[in-house]
Amino acid sequence: MQASVSGKVAETGLRAKYIEVRSYTEKLCEPLQTEDYIPQPIVDVSPAKWNIAHTTWFFEEMILKKHLEGYKVFDEHFPHLFNSYYNTIGTRTARDHRGDLSRPTVKRVFEYRKYVDEHMSSLLEGEVPDDVGELVLLGINHEQQHQELFVTDLKYMLSVNPLFPVYREGFAPEEDIESASPEFVELESGIYEIGSDGQGFFFDNECERHKVYLGDFAISSGLVTNAEYIQFIDAGGYSDHRLWHSEGWDWVNQNEIEAPLYWHQRAGGWSTFTLAGLRPLVLDAPVCHISFYEASAYAEWKGMRLPTEFEWEAANNKFNWGKRWEWTGSAYLPYPGFKKPAGAVGEYNGKFMINQMVLRGASVATPAGHSRSTYRNFFHPHLRWQFTGIRLAYDGIR
Repeated sequence: MQASVSGKVAETGLRAKYIEVRSYTEKLCEPLQTEDYIPQPIVDVSPAKWNIAHTTWFFEEMILKKHLEGYKVFDEHFPHLFNSYYNTIGTRTARDHRGDLSRPTVKRVFEYRKYVDEHMSSLLEGEVPDDVGELVLLGINHEQQHQELFVTDLKYMLSVNPLFPVYREGFAPEEDIESASPEFVELESGIYEIGSDGQGFFFDNECERHKVYLGDFAISSGLVTNAEYIQFIDAGGYSDHRLWHSEGWDWVNQNEIEAPLYWHQRAGGWSTFTLAGLRPLVLDAPVCHISFYEASAYAEWKGMRLPTEFEWEAANNKFNWGKRWEWTGSAYLPYPGFKKPAGAVGEYNGKFMINQMVLRGASVATPAGHSRSTYRNFFHPHLRWQFTGIRLAYDGIR
């Protein structure tokens, strides 16, 4: 989860938007069997059951308990079980033990969702104060973040099964190709405005809007493809220490990394695990599920670099984006004038501004309506279970 509350609330349609987003989460659950909701193979992915319960907990804890008169919590144990990292609120289940929870049952969690939805619907039928409306809008966007996590976490969980089970045929266009030959778009040096302009919904890490100076640079109009990345592999990219950051080189060797996550080399060539099962690698599709270390090493091999997040935002209207979260060369740090909100929502973002790298854009797993050019995603540099990819840049104008 990545952000905090900010933005203007359009009260008209807030209830409808709430219902729409909550319904989509349940649509994501349709292909699952009960056994699919519980496994947690690694600490970085949460069980499906926990994801759908945590988003419900958010509405109960942040909104209903404080703003709906006479509200009674559904279960007194749930605040502990489904808190993620809010120290202001209280204790929580350790992140690496979320998959240990066989109880409450999946059935009980869906009863919890129904209970909270009924009370949220009652709350939203009346006049909603601006501060409550902003929290509801934050909760909606929080749920959309977890919808993407639901998909990516589930994909990892299914990938460790030797049967390579199918989640849903054609669910996300993972294999859509880069249709046009990429070109490098040149931007001249100058002062550019970065960050949210305050219109619509935005997370607090997108503020404050500020000016940055950028030198001449060029950025690719297309993402690096699987075919291009195979050239890096075949050229010995994973065994050439000169291409890697020191920590990245340690990561490669300690974990015996030889290819992107989910790739399998077989007699007929490369295959990759997708939400539709194990499939032959589509060469012209954008490379996916790579770490910052891999993205940076590939850029070094090409004699280029990753764009900064400011370059990406300044140039984003000159290329198509949205297939992959794109690693940038920018550390995740606060913008000038950033202030953490008071209370629990102040823990939503600011305390993570260390040891992480910024990603820009969106991915095929990002819910509709949950992307914008100022969105700042962020992850630790070794992580790759998200739909992450590469866009290249270089200094100067050639």
